[in-house]
Amino acid sequence: MCILLLNTFKQRIKTVDIRMDSKDLSILSILQSKGRIAISELASRLNMSDTPCLRRVKKLEQAGVISGYSAQVNPQAVGLNALVYVFVRLTENSNDNADVFEKAMANLAQVIECSVITGAHDYLLKIIATDLLDYESFVKKSLGSLKCIASVESTVVLKQTFSKSTLPIK
Repeated sequence: MCILLLNTFKQRIKTVDIRMDSKDLSILSILQSKGRIAISELASRLNMSDTPCLRRVKKLEQAGVISGYSAQVNPQAVGLNALVYVFVRLTENSNDNADVFEKAMANLAQVIECSVITGAHDYLLKIIATDLLDYESFVKKSLGSLKCIASVESTVVLKQTFSKSTLPIK
């Protein structure tokens, strides 16, 4: 049995109790790298018939284990050449400030990840921009306009050696 924790928008954690066997884990492993695979090919790889395989995929989708399917786009191919990690400290560690900040970040296209962290800062953001001038504008216009932010520290990625999008499912 596997207990999964799913983050909802307001930082509340919803527990989904779903029993997954080795076939389910194999389905997840294959779908992570080949999200567009036909059900017939997926079933064939797992030595299953199509209908039970599709039923398992639907069960995983409905339980929230599979949260969606998407294309992996090369950022440089679409002119997004600057990747920046941003450490944010809020003026006050309160639910109101957290809600305001998180809602604002969710609405900014440049913010591709937002995590609550421990230590000297409250949040870690992963920001994508066309270049450093675009990032500077983003900081001044978007982050600078939020009164709940006390400080921002940026770390510019010089070279990303690799980025994985698959989880180590066994």
